[in-house]
Amino acid sequence: MSMNHTRKELENQGHFLDDEALAEIGPWMRWPYVLCSSLMIASIVVASPWAVWTLSTIALATVFLPSHPFNLPYNYVVRHLIGTRPLPPSTKQGKFACGIAGVWLIATGAAFYVGATTLGYVLGGALSVPAMLVATTQICIPSYVYNAIFENRETQPA
Repeated sequence: MSMNHTRKELENQGHFLDDEALAEIGPWMRWPYVLCSSLMIASIVVASPWAVWTLSTIALATVFLPSHPFNLPYNYVVRHLIGTRPLPPSTKQGKFACGIAGVWLIATGAAFYVGATTLGYVLGGALSVPAMLVATTQICIPSYVYNAIFENRETQPA
């Protein structure tokens, strides 16, 4: 993956990094998404409503916290081991994406809880696709949606 691709996708997510920061932490910006999508897929595979709801709580907390909770292990442990700067705070786009994921995970967990396992797998599978996309390529579909709805409106004259 080229640095130009990474820069474009991170800017779509609201992260504007200088060249030095991009080279240093650009690849690590996927950290919370890799953790989330991996845990989400595992929770869905075992059809655990409690595990799915735990992840929904983490996703929804991200809407209100300055940074994704999964940035904490990176910012307080990993970065010191590898000598990089901390990951930046969550952006409006990231909070929007996590809000959507949090609500979606509530519905997925509810499907598993009431015994609608097929529906839970369908909902969970549908959410897993964009989650794995951002985890592997930095392409964040909810960020594109957010920017289309809100950013264009904010930049237009009143």
